[in-house]
Amino acid sequence: MDNKSDVQKQFGSTARSYVTSEIHQKGKDLQLLLAISEITGEENLLDIATGGGHTANLFAPHVKHVTALDLTQPMLQEAEKFIKGNGHKNVEFVQGDAEQLPFSDQTFDIVTCRIAPHHFPNIEKFIDEAYRVLKNEGYFLLDDNVTPESDEQDQFYNTVEKLRDYSHFRAWKKTEWLKMLELQGFLVEELYRFEKTFEFDSWCNRMQLSKTNKDEITNLMLDSSQEIKKRFHIITIDQSILSFKGEAIIIKARKAF
Repeated sequence: MDNKSDVQKQFGSTARSYVTSEIHQKGKDLQLLLAISEITGEENLLDIATGGGHTANLFAPHVKHVTALDLTQPMLQEAEKFIKGNGHKNVEFVQGDAEQLPFSDQTFDIVTCRIAPHHFPNIEKFIDEAYRVLKNEGYFLLDDNVTPESDEQDQFYNTVEKLRDYSHFRAWKKTEWLKMLELQGFLVEELYRFEKTFEFDSWCNRMQLSKTNKDEITNLMLDSSQEIKKRFHIITIDQSILSFKGEAIIIKARKAF
């Protein structure tokens, strides 16, 4: 099964849990995305891989129109119920692929994508498509989990995520994101780094993880080096994992070239 089929299968079965997820629904990054967006109220905004619809829901009262796009139909349906339930009538829901956007060149003033690119198998194609559909001088607001610059720590985090979620492709390093965006023609204007605490049980349960897979992740964390335990703030009690910390960034990039 290819990665995109994996994504549709995984998120089709867990769509509702992403609407109600605390990290997705109330993450402090949401308000930061809005704060740095420089919106006037006349923008046409595209939210790629909208998931539970939290970013689209956030921006809807502040822009002219929002297009919420997702690969997975059940996820779109849950997002639509959530957003329309909040009274927003200026949001359109479109099923589509982040790496092959069904829109004309220079359609949108703002493109957002939050906590999703680590699922995309062709990340450079995604960046190319985001660039293509943006108007000149438009803004790309990217928000996603990243890995440390250490290759060992990078491999550890991506291994853990893949064990938890088979639709995970790769979380990228901060330097990789900067390079890819600038090579495409984006001018990176702002970057924010923040930590995310994952409560282990809810983090596993959101993916309906089997006991076997959960035990495998637990053992991998327990057996990791002291450096990795310290870097990811892995908290344990009686050979169980209570929580750990990941890292994420928000990048504001302008279509400048």
